[in-house]
Amino acid sequence: MSARDGRADTPGAPWAEECSLHAMGGHGASGHDIVPSGTVRGGAPPQPAPAPNGAAPKGTGPNGAVANGTDPTGAVPNGAGLNAAAPNGPGAGGPEARAAVPSAVRAPLPQGMPADAGSGGRAANGAVAETQWGRAVELIEAADEVCLACHIAPDGDALGSMLALAQALHAMGKRCLASFGEPFAVPAILRFLPGQEFLVEPARMPAAPALMISLDAAGQARLGSLAGAAGRAGSLIVIDHHASNVGFGGVRLVDPDAAATAVLVEELIRRLGVPLDGDIAQGLYAGLASDTGSFKYPCTTPEVHDLAGRLLTAGVRPEAVSRELWDRAPFGYLQVLAGALSRARLERDAAGGRGLVWTTIARSDREARDVPYDQLEGVIDQLRRTDEAEVAVVLKENDRGEWYVSTRAKGAVDVGRACVELGGGGHRTAAAFTMGGEPAWIIDRLRGALREPGPDGE
Repeated sequence: MSARDGRADTPGAPWAEECSLHAMGGHGASGHDIVPSGTVRGGAPPQPAPAPNGAAPKGTGPNGAVANGTDPTGAVPNGAGLNAAAPNGPGAGGPEARAAVPSAVRAPLPQGMPADAGSGGRAANGAVAETQWGRAVELIEAADEVCLACHIAPDGDALGSMLALAQALHAMGKRCLASFGEPFAVPAILRFLPGQEFLVEPARMPAAPALMISLDAAGQARLGSLAGAAGRAGSLIVIDHHASNVGFGGVRLVDPDAAATAVLVEELIRRLGVPLDGDIAQGLYAGLASDTGSFKYPCTTPEVHDLAGRLLTAGVRPEAVSRELWDRAPFGYLQVLAGALSRARLERDAAGGRGLVWTTIARSDREARDVPYDQLEGVIDQLRRTDEAEVAVVLKENDRGEWYVSTRAKGAVDVGRACVELGGGGHRTAAAFTMGGEPAWIIDRLRGALREPGPDGE
């Protein structure tokens, strides 16, 4: 998803949301924390990515040092390496396999309820209204060029969903450009995703696109430097699953009951008549696995597993995706993790007596071990295992000297409410905010916010 004050629905204001997950459970997708930001400062942008016309090599992305979509070790060549063995016949994502795909991975409408009940582009039970699906398909089918944007500092769901949709649109014969606001750099753990040849620097996106699609962003400000283009777009389609979505865009494919934005993108691809192939499926699977915490969070329903099964049938290798998302790190990360754990403090009386465990990682800690900032997301997954603490917190100093504060709860405390109070946001069990100052002062403010009772009196 940065010290900044403001509301999430204010252009240019911070919106710290952990990678999209179900509103009532789970923590950040694939361990990612989405950096809240209005205006991003510092650092020269990377060199432009190749034009998305098929002329660029498969997998080329915005990181000049990462050729052909490989990560720094070169272990995953060509961006599509995880699908190298994907079958191509019936049952492997072809038209025969797609014919039986259910309409969406969510609960069915209650008996007798019309699909378009409710307002704001949603049916009364939170589902996307059929009129919205129909309008989205009409706009895409009529377009020659489609511009895609996901939230800044993309996680597995944001980037995976966007690249999957880009490939599907390309298969339809559409010119497609995909981007995200600065800092324009694909996180190391996501460089295996296919479809990065469609990525372009935000400055190369049209200032006023005829058709733009926003993915996994709860508000227009979450698009960073692309928020202006979204506001000027002739038509703006919003695809998102955050309950905190502020209702922007002319066509809203927003369903807070969906486990991931990837769920909604898969449904759109189905409605567009594009068969799944291994590369499209891989982006969707990365998004789905990320926002369900590798299928272990409460948003993991039978329908989620059904969708995962269809993506595996299309050629996804789950063990390879899981390795890239969760099971690899440079040796320096182990040393940074060891230091963070050695500094951890347990406050049994905090969070209403339910317990708080927290630690810090200063910029100097990671620089001493040559560990980039985006390698730190998994630290909180170790801290949150503490039996004596309901709430876990990691304060990470970014390159601008601000502290990004990741929070997790096990269900009894609403950390999302506390983080909103401090200028960030997120979900009940996973949220974040960014603040300047000393860590002790920041944790004291958070401690105070956690003492305040929530709407249910907790």
